[in-house]
Amino acid sequence: MIGRRALLAGAAALLVSPAAGALPVPTGNRLDFRILRKGSQIGTHTLRFANAGDDLTVEVAADIVIGLGPIAFFRYRHRATERWRNGVVVSVDAETDDDGTKERMTARREGMSLVVEGTKAPRYVAPSTASPATHWNRRMLDGPLINTQNGLLMRPTIKMLGPGQVPTADGGSLHADHVTLRGDADLDTWYDATPAWVGLRFTAKDGSVVEYRRG
Repeated sequence: MIGRRALLAGAAALLVSPAAGALPVPTGNRLDFRILRKGSQIGTHTLRFANAGDDLTVEVAADIVIGLGPIAFFRYRHRATERWRNGVVVSVDAETDDDGTKERMTARREGMSLVVEGTKAPRYVAPSTASPATHWNRRMLDGPLINTQNGLLMRPTIKMLGPGQVPTADGGSLHADHVTLRGDADLDTWYDATPAWVGLRFTAKDGSVVEYRRG
């Protein structure tokens, strides 16, 4: 799971690409977030989208460093590649370094089935409604989530809280729908009307609140 702007009206400039099977691919083919903790930026989360005919590739990169001056107390690095065809996920490859703990997961489309395995998940066939939990595709809320850090299948309780404002990295805000996930995923996320992913909030292991802000 982690800002930029020229667009209060520009987040509303996300278009659905027919070649991507009606997936919410952003204009400019990128999403950028700043990751904040206690009001200070601790990292970035970026997504890059590339269309080729009916195929869509999404590259995800998240980096977090918490420290004091040049001394880092905590580091997190996550890289994932998703491949979609005609709106259906066909593969996911991800690697994570969670402060020295290495994790990975893979998913492969085999016929009609999506076969998943990871460091915490022996090989299994995911339910047909399952999606990788990379947040940019709001459709993931329709079924179980596949944890792209370790491969676990998650079934959180999802509640739609309705429209409101979510802060952006430039000090502004966006009108967006607020969604909560509770249980084996515990976070708040926001989507605008396009529907683009525009915000995220969760509580870290130390009890601090971490926010993703589009920038």
